[in-house]
Amino acid sequence: MSVYKSLFKQTAIYGLATVLPRMFSFILVPLYTDPKVLNVEEYGEVSIIFSWLVFFNVILSYGMETSFFRFFSKEDNKSVVSTSTISLFWSSIAFLIIALLGRNYLANASNIEAEYIVYTIWILVLDALVIIPFSKLRAEKRPIFYALIKIGNVALNLFLNLFFLLWLPKLAVSSPDSFISTIYFENFQIGYIFVANIIASLATFILLSPTYLKMNWHFDVQLWKKMMQYSLPVMIAGIAFAINETFDRILLDYILPEDIAKTEIGAYSACYKLALFMTLFATAFRLGIEPFFFSHSSNENASKTYAEITKYFVIFGSIILLVVVVFADVLKMFIIRDASYWEAMKVVPLIILANFFLGIYNNLSVWYKLTDKTKMGMYISIVGAIITLVLNFLLIPIWSYMGSAIATISAYGSMMLISYYLGNKYYPIPYDMKKIFGYLGLAILLSGLSFYIKIFRETYIFGILAIIFFAYFIYRNEKEILLRIIKKK
Repeated sequence: MSVYKSLFKQTAIYGLATVLPRMFSFILVPLYTDPKVLNVEEYGEVSIIFSWLVFFNVILSYGMETSFFRFFSKEDNKSVVSTSTISLFWSSIAFLIIALLGRNYLANASNIEAEYIVYTIWILVLDALVIIPFSKLRAEKRPIFYALIKIGNVALNLFLNLFFLLWLPKLAVSSPDSFISTIYFENFQIGYIFVANIIASLATFILLSPTYLKMNWHFDVQLWKKMMQYSLPVMIAGIAFAINETFDRILLDYILPEDIAKTEIGAYSACYKLALFMTLFATAFRLGIEPFFFSHSSNENASKTYAEITKYFVIFGSIILLVVVVFADVLKMFIIRDASYWEAMKVVPLIILANFFLGIYNNLSVWYKLTDKTKMGMYISIVGAIITLVLNFLLIPIWSYMGSAIATISAYGSMMLISYYLGNKYYPIPYDMKKIFGYLGLAILLSGLSFYIKIFRETYIFGILAIIFFAYFIYRNEKEILLRIIKKK
């Protein structure tokens, strides 16, 4: 029992450390979309840079974090720590030198100002240097210290954003002869966003620097070769995931005419953030349930339990989908206060549903994790990335960011269906497909009607009735289990 208690405690803490930073970043959306801080075009440029950050974060880590955990318990622990740390340290330093020397070329190739390229390079390097120190904390079962640093990083970043973008301009005006006015520069809002990121990343590196100072700098070449052999497929899967997740902004910048690209990207990126409710639910669920999948794999009724879990994930996800879509126009007034962004609201149901499909895919992926066929996950992610790239190239010239939204839902939907098909072949699980498709299909239908039929969207009466009807539909179908749970309580 103590094992499960410890597992639950660590899962809860790591889950908090993952979900809270996303919530903090969500708080920044109203700030970034405030016309007094950034206009739509400037927010589009910030979104493009963050997309490149996600992509290069995967390349600079090159799967070494996953490889670290794979070898930590099977090889000499000190050798694994030192070898992986040295590998990432020198690859990061090499990247720093090469990227800084080629910053003007990178600026021209990416259509981003060289100054912002420099900031991005430093953020990438500082984040890469703390990968193994963070992994070491997890391997040593120090979840509280891990969570405090993770949450502290984002809290500091949030504070610095508020300071630089809201408070500093006012302080500089009220005290023009003070020191504070010397660090204020007009029209430097984008720069301040990345300076805040650099300071937060540097603070995190300083806190984790004892890993470097206390480490035995011994590099095991043979171990490194084995770790790289294991990590490279992970990197490929990570690149594929990054393409699915953020590459549409980069493609929009390349494909759309220069005079409208960043404005379109800004509107699309802001409205995309409304899918965060679904993302947070799916992430928290995955972090909590994934250890359970492994710990119960040897149980006699394991597959039946997995099927029930997936069904209830679909039920709760369907409710979130319907509620967020019905009240999307209310949420936008709190989260995206500038009406110039609202033209992209039409993508919201598609993006929420796409992230729902991704969550279902993660639940279905239990089959290749339990059967040690993790390469299949890489192949499925690659298929998703190919669909993302092809459809973006085909649809962006026709429908702009709406084409990107269609590409995203097509990629994640395809990954979900492929995983279900292959799972039936390699690790059959008795999913209640009738109920799963029933709940999912009804939620999609009601969401679509409430959002895309103008009269339904304007009155909210249909949407509220749809939520009540859907809740009753679930209760009627799951009544016995729900009553059993209530009685147990």
